[in-house]
Amino acid sequence: MTSFWLALSAAFKWSFGFFDLTANVLNWILFLVASGFFCYWCYILVVTLGAQKDKDYFSPTEGKNPYYDPKIYKNEG
Repeated sequence: MTSFWLALSAAFKWSFGFFDLTANVLNWILFLVASGFFCYWCYILVVTLGAQKDKDYFSPTEGKNPYYDPKIYKNEG
């Protein structure tokens, strides 16, 4: 019976080592993906919006927002 518990203990020890290795690999993959997103975000901020290029932005909805349309609130107060 002792050999059974020793074998079961070895199996649990191996499985926890497997889970530990899997978690480390998954953490590295998530870290690399997050680093890629961060570098892409920095690229967008510096290249696309850098050198005051954001002042050239045209908003297709500017002035067309119905929440601030005076015709809607002309009968108030």
